[in-house]
Amino acid sequence: MFAGMGAQLQVPLTLYTDAFVVHGTAETRQRRITDLLNLADERFLVLAHVTFDEFGTVGQTVRAEFAQVNLASVLFAVADDPVEPAPELRTPKVQEQALISIPPFKVTGHIHLMPERNLREALIELTGHFLPVTDGTFWSDSVAEPRRTAALIAVNHERAQILAPHREIDPWAGLDRPAPVEQPAEGSPGPSAADTAWPTEDRGSSA
Repeated sequence: MFAGMGAQLQVPLTLYTDAFVVHGTAETRQRRITDLLNLADERFLVLAHVTFDEFGTVGQTVRAEFAQVNLASVLFAVADDPVEPAPELRTPKVQEQALISIPPFKVTGHIHLMPERNLREALIELTGHFLPVTDGTFWSDSVAEPRRTAALIAVNHERAQILAPHREIDPWAGLDRPAPVEQPAEGSPGPSAADTAWPTEDRGSSA
């Protein structure tokens, strides 16, 4: 079913579809989940030891010995145990921090672009059904999925609506913050009553 040479591997992964979170194990000769997904002969993936449930629900989790998942419905996949590619398969690339909108989720992390290109050219050349995002974070406010981090997220390129360079901005940067009030050291005398008393009007005797 998959291209590539080597022994069969049991790769645990988590798939986020339009409505479900699917956990299971794929049998493949590929070392990386992006290769597993991109080199699939069919647009369906069969997983073993499957559990799945809907977003934001507290209902019963469904379990199955095997399940077929439509790859077109997969928003992104998360490697439970990411594997480094073989050295001979490495292609020199540069990292760029990015924000990817793939409703109802958002994903941030490093995308990997061809070197010696300006950013516009590098984004034009960014192709593939599933794109690797490393050191990633994903979440969804609309379906109440909290922020989670992953060493590798494989994002369905065709389902992503926006992919843009991104920088985390400190909202307090450049603003003057009030200096902290110094507290007296333990055992030192505090301010005297005269120091803390409100000023009173100087009333002299009337002539």
